[in-house]
Amino acid sequence: MKTIEVVAAVIYDGARVFATQRGYGEFKGMWEFPGGKIEPGESPENALRRELREELDTEVEIEGLLVTVTHNYPAFHLVLRCYLCRLAGGIPRLLEHEDAVWADGATIGTLRWLPADYAVVDCIRQRLRLS
Repeated sequence: MKTIEVVAAVIYDGARVFATQRGYGEFKGMWEFPGGKIEPGESPENALRRELREELDTEVEIEGLLVTVTHNYPAFHLVLRCYLCRLAGGIPRLLEHEDAVWADGATIGTLRWLPADYAVVDCIRQRLRLS
């Protein structure tokens, strides 16, 4: 099975995290943390910065790795590295997603997440004390 390595940003502001709604493909309409594929020769951190510029026209300060999640989708094996981030420049502008939300403890569990992102949500609830 093919392995795809991706990075995602868990952008937080107090007790809220930024989530985006996918606007294309098989998982259209589901929620995820912004990011994307790591290109050959690219570090995960540089890939994350590039993807956020491409998807949200924004810059982030990467605080560190929050969690690495692996998940088997029908067509591929996913390795998802999620980094805890804060906005560092620019207000996120949706260039590829249908919608976005700052989710707090009351709303994060109501979103229909991509399958691999449920493990990230669990980690966020514990780490950022979202209930």
